[in-house]
Amino acid sequence: MRKVVANLFYSIDGIVEAPNKWSGYDEDMGKKISAVIERQDDVLLGRATYEDWAAYWPTSSDQPFASFINSVRKHVASRSLENANWNNSRLLRGDVAGEVGSLKATSGRDIGTHGSIRLVQSLLRLGLIDELILYVMPVVAGRGRHLFEEGDEPGRLTLTDSRVTRNGIAILSYALAKA
Repeated sequence: MRKVVANLFYSIDGIVEAPNKWSGYDEDMGKKISAVIERQDDVLLGRATYEDWAAYWPTSSDQPFASFINSVRKHVASRSLENANWNNSRLLRGDVAGEVGSLKATSGRDIGTHGSIRLVQSLLRLGLIDELILYVMPVVAGRGRHLFEEGDEPGRLTLTDSRVTRNGIAILSYALAKA
């Protein structure tokens, strides 16, 4: 069974929304991101992230992520998108949990999520995320969407890897306990 691995930039105050406004980056973090994307051959995206990224990444030279995201198979969860024209993209309509479960049952490498907060929240609630990687930035974002919201069910995470980069970014990898 393949793993779904959620990757999120995370402020010290728990914000995951709009990291382009507050996140940092350094060489150590880049090495971790490269290692993570090398293990993925499918990506799950929500509609908002898909639309933003389809406008940006096809002409971006930000490597290695640009080459990765432009060529990887992208599965887009959306009730409102009419089509997904970005290279290697397909729409997931209806039963997203069933579609993700079916995708996990196929052969291949990890299935990644990058951003797509609402989708990740839904997949967490459904128990479909196997690994959560948080890039905790030494910054207070102040406002924005939190990954975990009031009313979410308590759950256990097991720390599987941790490191702090030279710029103080804590990279925390967690396995999620299955119910």
